[in-house]
Amino acid sequence: MVGGLNSCSFRNSFPFKSTTYSQKPVNHIIGAKSGVSAPAVKWLVVDEDSAGQRLDNFLMRHLKGVPKTHVYRIIRSGEVRINKGRASAETRVEAGDEVRLPPVRISEKVAEKAARPAPGREFPLLHEDDSLMAIDKPAGVAVHGGSGVSFGVIEQLRQARPQAKLLELVHRLDRETSGILLVAKKRSALKHLQDQFRERETGKTYLALVQGDWPAKLKVIDQPLHKFLLPDGERRVKVTTADDPDGMRSITLVKVAERLPGATLLEVTIKTGRTHQIRVHLASNGHPIAGDDKYGDFEWNKVLQKQGLKRMFLHAWRLQFNHPVTAERVALQADLPPELQQHIDRIRAHA
Repeated sequence: MVGGLNSCSFRNSFPFKSTTYSQKPVNHIIGAKSGVSAPAVKWLVVDEDSAGQRLDNFLMRHLKGVPKTHVYRIIRSGEVRINKGRASAETRVEAGDEVRLPPVRISEKVAEKAARPAPGREFPLLHEDDSLMAIDKPAGVAVHGGSGVSFGVIEQLRQARPQAKLLELVHRLDRETSGILLVAKKRSALKHLQDQFRERETGKTYLALVQGDWPAKLKVIDQPLHKFLLPDGERRVKVTTADDPDGMRSITLVKVAERLPGATLLEVTIKTGRTHQIRVHLASNGHPIAGDDKYGDFEWNKVLQKQGLKRMFLHAWRLQFNHPVTAERVALQADLPPELQQHIDRIRAHA
């Protein structure tokens, strides 16, 4: 695991006057009663596997159980330093950097929870080598913890593989989307693969069942998307105009795989990877995805649930990328999970 005791060396050191941190120990005690003495300053030496990480992500891997808000607070205050100099959350750490951690103490309860943040779990493997692994993510599982989710795929994998020096998500899938998910096992592979995603050098194709008869002529959707928050803080996305300064150009390619009674099975390839891109693009063109509880047709969803479809019909089906070490083109495919295949079979049977 990156940031584990095996990947960084610790040494207690006080390069500044002790009064710098001995006066306010309680400020850095998370979930503890006042009066508990604060631990000492720690210095971490960044190893090769951690090189290139953002400072905030690097710290979160070491400060298990410490709230993100507190991590950002100690960065902004200048109490976290790299090679004795101030740094921002976006700063990239490099091999050999010395990172100063101020005294941060957490209660036994929080520490116990942090020690086992998730139950260990392996997922169906589509590919694995020394640099990366590709899993077939089930629907209903978040890729990572946060926003009311205690843990996700990556936390469970790390618990299941404590010997792994590094396991990092290369990209993301929505919680209710199933299919191919890449996880890097080396920092160099993570950077190489993320560069490919950013430069649109990967091929990502999904299978989606949408309402109605998809127009044969509608093969390219090039509509900018705008992210916003609902009053309750939940994230949403909408199609916007080209002159919207907050709009992000988004391109989706659509191919009809099969026409079914009242629905169409689509092969959807995304050229950009915006939040909820496929769901919003398809819904905005009058053909929402079956079972989509955010952008779908809610009355249709109720009918589908009675027919046995209990989830959104969106599946990351195929993925192509260049291997970060060999440069060979890798082509992966995850077949439809049983619950989606069974729904298609039911529709065909009643056609």
